[in-house]
Amino acid sequence: MAQQIIRIMRPDDANVVGNVHGGTILKMIEEAGAIISTRHCNSQAGEPCVAALARVERTDFLSPVCIGEVANVSAEITYTSRHSVEVQVNVMSENILTGAKKVTNKATLWYVPLSLKNVNKVLEVPPIQYARKEQEDEGKKRYEEQKLDRLETKQRNGDMIFPVINPEPHTVGYSQSSLIHLVGPSDCTLLGFVHGGVTMKLMDEVAGIVAARHCKTNIVTASVDAINFHEKIKKGSVITISGRMTFTSNKSMEIEVFVDADPFVDEPRERYRAVSAFFTYVSLSKEGKPLPVPQLLVRALPTRLPACWASPTPAPPGAGPRPAFLSRKSSSLELFSRKK
Repeated sequence: MAQQIIRIMRPDDANVVGNVHGGTILKMIEEAGAIISTRHCNSQAGEPCVAALARVERTDFLSPVCIGEVANVSAEITYTSRHSVEVQVNVMSENILTGAKKVTNKATLWYVPLSLKNVNKVLEVPPIQYARKEQEDEGKKRYEEQKLDRLETKQRNGDMIFPVINPEPHTVGYSQSSLIHLVGPSDCTLLGFVHGGVTMKLMDEVAGIVAARHCKTNIVTASVDAINFHEKIKKGSVITISGRMTFTSNKSMEIEVFVDADPFVDEPRERYRAVSAFFTYVSLSKEGKPLPVPQLLVRALPTRLPACWASPTPAPPGAGPRPAFLSRKSSSLELFSRKK
């Protein structure tokens, strides 16, 4: 049975140009997925659990949702493995004055059930019944693909963003941005860890700041590549959400966003990479028409790297940015450094 969340979009859901904030839509998508997967994982007698978001596949923003429209978020479980649940979500908006409806978003999410007694214990997922054997085979293929991609993404994690002094316009350092957020009770699940939707909304805000700084125009979220949740974030942690431009085409911008957590309140643990993703934004005119995007200026790699760039430890003042990062839309390693 599908899970639906229906609510009218209000002014406090808007972005600066008056449409519903992309992060708000992502948060609603995650809420619907969490409800249906948690309900399913507790459908049989066993240890009580809460479904935790592990990954969001590519999410497309097909059309904006306007203030005053009703958003209908529909979630359905499409595959289960021994320890994972795949949920597919569709978002439809309705103008209740005219009755006009449109599909605005599609997303696929993966959840894992965590025990209420021991949050580090992943429980088994009750299997679902498939209408055809092909559905199960296709689901298993998607499961194996996302599992491999998660592993590759985790191995790439380690880059840091450092301040750049007097950056040149349209370089990576010019638009890179960060937000710092203290995780409070309202951000968390019953287990005391951050809701995936809360994190995604903050990530979308940072990506939007990066895009706006780069092109100085109205910008909107076009899509989100896979969001990987590598580790849980505990209540009381301070999280740093960082974003930087990694690729530009004539009409779009790719932005890497990652979340680092400092759990300094209750446990003496070093900062760790909790979440990572790539967002795609487009530039629009005041009339909502696509605009050309300024080309990202890529700087050459120095012949010798400072020692601080060899590991994800913080750099000393004035060291500049880490000089290399990988764009998912580029076939090679894009390099940049502070302009000499």
